[in-house]
Amino acid sequence: MDLPSKYLTEAVEQLASLPSIGKRSALRLVMDLLKRSPEDIKRFSNAFTALKEHIRFCKKCGNICDGELCTICINPAREDNLICIVEDIRDILAIESTGSYKGVYHVLGGVISPMDGIGPEDLNIDQLIKRAENGEVEEVIFALSSTMEGDTTNFYLYKKLSPFGLKVTTLSRGVSIGTELHYADELTLGRSILQRLPFESTFKK
Repeated sequence: MDLPSKYLTEAVEQLASLPSIGKRSALRLVMDLLKRSPEDIKRFSNAFTALKEHIRFCKKCGNICDGELCTICINPAREDNLICIVEDIRDILAIESTGSYKGVYHVLGGVISPMDGIGPEDLNIDQLIKRAENGEVEEVIFALSSTMEGDTTNFYLYKKLSPFGLKVTTLSRGVSIGTELHYADELTLGRSILQRLPFESTFKK
């Protein structure tokens, strides 16, 4: 795409570097920004600068937060003996939107994927083991995407958590195989949480 300004080209390339945004979409967004006032542009850019500078990760669960602990972990109304293991914050937002879950979370930050060079040591697993060791956890729910990588991660975690005698469950298969969790509709996801299954039964069949 041959553009008439090097500044326009740079702006388009930066936006096009984001997931799911092609060059044409990026150009349309840049042209819209170009019409805005300098004050609007400053607020726009400051929002992302502040995001990068101030966003933190919860020391307990790995969720995004502004302080040391996230709003879910410090909420006394949540059941802290029930932990739902998810891949990233998008999955937390998806589950929270169902209103069906009252426990807490643990964010892995990804799934085991040898093809992508991601192993167990690259994920937030050690902190999960520490949470299990303290004796306060009664049930762990595997809520990873129904993909080969997600299933591999589930099995790895199951073997790591087995010594602690926890109840380990997984979402019922209302969430289709191959579907990333945050793309599931709220009704299906909510039912999958409420109708969760013992994890052992999913691989002994």
